[in-house]
Amino acid sequence: MGLTLTDLCAILLAVALALLLRDRLKQKSKLPLPPGPKKYPFIGNMLSIPQTLEWETYARWGRECSDIIYLEGPGLSLIVLNSVKSVTDLLGERSAIYSSRPRATMVNEFMGLSWLMSSLPYGKLWMERRRIFHQRFHPSDSAVYRPRQLAHVHKMLLQLVETPQEFMDHIKYMNGGLTLSLAYGIRVLPKNDPFITLSERVSESLQSLLGNPRTFLADSIPLFSYILEYLAGANRMATERRLLAARLRDAPFAAAQKDIADGVATPSFVSRCLENLVEWEGDDKSGYEIIKDTAGVFFLAGSGSTSAALYTIILALLQFSDVQAKAQKELDEVVGRDRLPDLCDEASLPYLSAVIKEAFRQEQFFFSHALPVAPIALPHSLTREDEYEGYRIPAHSIVIGNAWAMLHNEADYPNPELFRPERFLKGGKLDNDVRDPIALSFGFGRRACPGSHIALSTVWLTTASILSAFTITKPVDNDGKVIEPSMEYLSAVTSQPLPFKCDISPRHPGVKGLIRAAIDSDGDGEGMPT
Repeated sequence: MGLTLTDLCAILLAVALALLLRDRLKQKSKLPLPPGPKKYPFIGNMLSIPQTLEWETYARWGRECSDIIYLEGPGLSLIVLNSVKSVTDLLGERSAIYSSRPRATMVNEFMGLSWLMSSLPYGKLWMERRRIFHQRFHPSDSAVYRPRQLAHVHKMLLQLVETPQEFMDHIKYMNGGLTLSLAYGIRVLPKNDPFITLSERVSESLQSLLGNPRTFLADSIPLFSYILEYLAGANRMATERRLLAARLRDAPFAAAQKDIADGVATPSFVSRCLENLVEWEGDDKSGYEIIKDTAGVFFLAGSGSTSAALYTIILALLQFSDVQAKAQKELDEVVGRDRLPDLCDEASLPYLSAVIKEAFRQEQFFFSHALPVAPIALPHSLTREDEYEGYRIPAHSIVIGNAWAMLHNEADYPNPELFRPERFLKGGKLDNDVRDPIALSFGFGRRACPGSHIALSTVWLTTASILSAFTITKPVDNDGKVIEPSMEYLSAVTSQPLPFKCDISPRHPGVKGLIRAAIDSDGDGEGMPT
């Protein structure tokens, strides 16, 4: 017979009490734990861990206590770092012991994403996947991805001319198409592409789990973890999610393999890695799995965060017409109207770069709940006990870097609630003395996003191209009344605005011809060095 709900509750309570007693007995260090909100007997802070806008709550607790705060529950230690200094000291300089991930039963068992590089513990499996990604997409080798960026951005510009009201879909398909092309050599369908739809469905499930500390709370109680694993095997929704995750990992990889076998493959991460599989350190099977895993995580992660950043930038340009006008004036002076921007123009367009930095720094701009693109970095896990600033940090603590608090620090960014690209400029040039918010937007230490250079260059090129060719304005309804955007955001690991409307119109009559000429110049845009 199975466990009744009463039996389960009794077992969990007994385990929680045992773990609490064990933790108290194991405390050998006389150093105090970091400060934090009020704790209750037995359950600690379980009831006070926030579910939404947690970055704001953590920042407030940090102001009331210290830059480093501590929360606990039965078997759980949670450390939140609210300052650049604490993140640099711990996740950076002590990254050897702060670079693992908490066990994630909900992600690994319920969703079948144990292969995901972002949730792998620090060790050989993670290092192998990280290394192969760096080998094929090294930041110094932009020739690997630049031709495809240009081709996909230019095709998106033509779509904006023809159906501007579908701009969010065009951006989504541009980013999804680019990552599919780079990872697998696959060309996407103009609409209803099965691979992009598959990625969206997996992302929607994953977003709500990875950024929530309560996702990892269950894993702090071993018996509860086993129960979750058992339920995952019997849960219909979990089964469906695991099938989706398996398809995400296997289907595009199989499509790339078929193209290779048929002799029609476009050069890609997968094709280049498979060609060199004989050079792999280890057996071919392990190398094969590593290639498949790395391509899958690149596709899943690559398109979502980039699209979120671009939606935010368009929302900013919609709200701040003066910012848009200044950026377009700079583009006209540097690029002119006889061609479209290229990545080589970036150094000559400091104001545009400042706009992008400010968009990464905050999302809802002048609203009280302004969100950076990644409000909270994915949780780290401490592999052994540590001491910092006179505090004891327990082994296996979940450690979170609160990017929101850092990007809204008044010492670095005066009047942080304001959208002011000028804060990054001095004498008409980028001011290197102002902390770069982009450095805080892609994770920390050894677990920082390895593909951030591709995402950033795609964001820059897309923003420059849209501003050069189009004007973004608020739409009006049938009565001539301006339709204001809702400014509502999805609260998740990668926050992004909910769908909004805007008018996107060509800046001059020659825009369409200019875009078509650029597309003709790109060719198929699928060349990739081997």
